[in-house]
Amino acid sequence: MKYQEHKKALILLKDGTIFYGKAVGDKQGTAFGEVCFNTGTTGYQEIFTDPSYYGQLMVTTNAHIGNYGVKEGDEESETVKIAGLICKNFSYTASRAGATDSLENFLAANNLLAISDVDTRALVSYIRDHGAMNAAISTEVDKIDELKKQLAETPNMVGLELASKVSTKEPYFFGDENATYKIAALDLGIKKNILRNLAKRDCYIKVFPYNATFKEMEAFGPDGYFLSNGPGDPEPLESAINLAKELIERNLPLFGICLGHQIIALSQGVSTFKMYNGHRGINHPVMNHLTGKGEITSQNHGFAINREETEKHADLEITHSHLNDNEVMGIRHNKKNCFSVQYHPEAGPGPNDATYLFDQFIENIKQQKLETV
Repeated sequence: MKYQEHKKALILLKDGTIFYGKAVGDKQGTAFGEVCFNTGTTGYQEIFTDPSYYGQLMVTTNAHIGNYGVKEGDEESETVKIAGLICKNFSYTASRAGATDSLENFLAANNLLAISDVDTRALVSYIRDHGAMNAAISTEVDKIDELKKQLAETPNMVGLELASKVSTKEPYFFGDENATYKIAALDLGIKKNILRNLAKRDCYIKVFPYNATFKEMEAFGPDGYFLSNGPGDPEPLESAINLAKELIERNLPLFGICLGHQIIALSQGVSTFKMYNGHRGINHPVMNHLTGKGEITSQNHGFAINREETEKHADLEITHSHLNDNEVMGIRHNKKNCFSVQYHPEAGPGPNDATYLFDQFIENIKQQKLETV
């Protein structure tokens, strides 16, 4: 497809601001969601298939998207989870030797609307100044008034429960059934690389739906429990919050990542809040207060836990903080076998500075076993 054949498209923000671009490929129509941006220079396939991005219009700040195509096995879930893509330069040709397809075909197979030739620097700057908000991307550039009406009816991310949209419907297994450790994982939008990291550490994982009960998970006979990442506001997830509370009360080994981290905080009476922009990228600096070392981390979240309430909590300790804005990035329970982080130690994409957290989880399980012998 030649450049001049691309259909004109637009991004309409909730406050009425409009940015223009061109449709990618033959896909036309309109998509709605919260507009957000990711600053990663690589890993777009993993980002687009990350369940934590469900319902969001993704702006990529890297100037070139699609240049290395896609590769089977690099996805973090079975399908694309973003609501739409906004980028600067879209490459229709994949130059990576290992690519199994082009990004254009990959997005078309997932029926995703994408817009290129957008001034993404201006758009991201606007979002930084005015905060993340709902938006529409559309090729129906002559129907702005109608798009505004539809956009006004799009649910706000605050109070929106989305884990049920991406969670498994039935339990499934991952890893070697003869592994040393058994892990019960609550799927709030779990990434494949989390499962890979656990399996690599001699774990056999049973993945449960987002609303699984303690009784259902306990029947597996797990050595440890895991609460996954996922999309949306954590507060509506009452069953997951109650599950975390029961696991902590029983002092069972528990590890939470991202949404799972927020669920653990809520279970202990610490509130969460919607961030102005959120953290999304693969170069976020975090300080580990336990070691005094800095970590470069992969992050993807629009909600965070309340620092003041965490600091005042008698049983919780802040273990990690974001060096850009001092948001709480990790906590541990001082009396129970429980810890969590706001960022993504499994990367996919991103650096591997924080993979030690999976080792810490296994060590916690080992210690629990020794204490109960």
